[in-house]
This record gives sequence, C-alpha cells and structure tokens, in this order.
Amino acid sequence: MTQALLITNPVAARTDARAVRVVLDTLRGGGWTVDVLATTRPGDARRFAEEARGQGFDVVVSYGGDGTAIQVAAGLLGSGIPLGLVPGGTGNLLAGNLRLPRNPAAAARALLRGEPRPVDLGVIERADGPHYFAVAAGAGFDAELMARTLAPDKHRWKMGAYVARAIRMLPAVASAPHRVTVDGRAHEISAAMLMVVNCGEIMPPFFKLHAEVAPDDGWLDVVALRADGPLDGARAFLELMVAARRSAPDRGNGDRRTWFARGKTVRVEVLDGGERPVQLDGEATGETPFEARLLPAALTVLAAPNVVSQPRAPA
Repeated sequence: MTQALLITNPVAARTDARAVRVVLDTLRGGGWTVDVLATTRPGDARRFAEEARGQGFDVVVSYGGDGTAIQVAAGLLGSGIPLGLVPGGTGNLLAGNLRLPRNPAAAARALLRGEPRPVDLGVIERADGPHYFAVAAGAGFDAELMARTLAPDKHRWKMGAYVARAIRMLPAVASAPHRVTVDGRAHEISAAMLMVVNCGEIMPPFFKLHAEVAPDDGWLDVVALRADGPLDGARAFLELMVAARRSAPDRGNGDRRTWFARGKTVRVEVLDGGERPVQLDGEATGETPFEARLLPAALTVLAAPNVVSQPRAPA
C-alpha cells in the first residue's frame, strides 16, 4: 500500500478545507494511506518534505502553487521519493507542463495512475543557501510583475490579477544592457525581460517556447525580449510567438527583439550599474546578478509516461 504525505498551502487560491478533503478522499479511495500537513509560515513546505524522508513515505504530494511545489521539491532532492502535484495556486506552471489536470480531484486521480519520472531542476546559489526552480528563473519585467501582483488579487482573480497588473506596467517597460554568460561564453544583449527556463510552456498548454524545450531534456534554455514601451513590447511578444512555431530557435541573433541560447550554466548580469529583480517559479527572490546551474534528473515526479522527452544537443 502506498504511504503518502499530503502537504497543503492554505494561502493558495484553491486549497481550502473543502478542496483538501476532496483530494484526500480521492487518494484514499485509490488505496493510498495519506497523512496531511498544512503550512503556516514560510519554510514549512520544505521542512515537512525534509522530515518525510526518514518516515517511510512512498510519495509526497504538494497541493498548492508553484512556490509550494518547489519548496517540497527542494526538501526531497536526492531522496528518490517521488513528488506528486495537485495544482492549487494561481499559475500552476509545473503541473501544467506535466499535463496534470487543473481540477484537484482529477489531478489526484492522475497521480494514482502516474509513474515516477526524472526531471531536471535549476539552482541559484545565494548567500543564504541554494534556491531552486523547476519552471524558470527570470529577471526584469516578469520578476517585477510577480513582485507587484498582490496575494489578495491573486486569490480573487487568479491569472487575471497578473494580466491586469501587466497592462498597468507596460507603459514603463524598458530594456537594459545585460551580459549573459552561457557555459563560459559571454554575450552582451539588451533586454527588458530575460528568462532561464527549464520547462518549455510558460502558459501551459497555450504557449510553448519551442518543441525541443522540456523539463527532462538536460538543458537550460535562455530567452530574452528587447522592448521599450508598450508597442515595442507587443512586437517582441509577437516575434516570440512566431519563433515558437519553428522546430528550433534561431539562437544568438542579436538583431531581433528575441534572443535565445542553451547551456548548462547561465550567468546574468546587468551592465548599467543597476540591479533588476529576480523571480524563481513566480516567487520574488533577490536581484541580479545571478548564476543558474542545471541539476539534471534531480527530481522524481509522478507523471504520465508521455511527458518524457529525449535529450537533444544544442542547435
């Protein structure tokens, strides 16, 4: 019989007591024995997962948003215990990339049928220790957007809160000179937003950066958008959408509003003397500069077999 720990985040948009009961009943109805712990302060999710390593659990399930998921993942690193995801936050980008349903009961049923699959993670070392990401690390516009979107608005409006805030921020969007060093090779580019991505879908399932980008492909992909003002921002996004339709990105082209690269280690610096905010999986986490490093197959997740890709060499 599967022994599972369900870690819930009551602050997330959908993880109220009634929803937790639905998830719990679904897992227990599938034959699992489930214990439940609810977070009450920052750091609880990671601590609960770390403590679960020596308590005989076969699976640890995160019911919350991407912030909760990556904290649980950090606590499970190196343990071999699979992470199960039930999306209950605002973005739920990791669950979306793993093709898990947004409905909590449906996601719980999917976990009962899921198989352990290895996926990559990214890590950024800070003075206070390592910080991990499963979806993306971002600097610039997206990080400012995450920091300025208030929790009550996310709880009430969900993704609409991000959209409304982004519209208000667009008139002030501006590029800054960056040095991006990918596996030791330095590139100087201008960008309003720069992301180091591990998962290809930044708005699953509607928008995928490229067909070759996947959470188990053994690479970190870099995408930068150059934009000054709302009109230029719209043009950059359209260019990104066109580029996404290609089988592989045109990397290293600095003449366009979009720029792509791929590697195992990515260092991001701003060259105009300023610092830009950084987000990891939607959580504001410090400022530039930062260096992201790939941790291949670092995490085991419960997912359907068809989410696994074949690693590809850089184009």
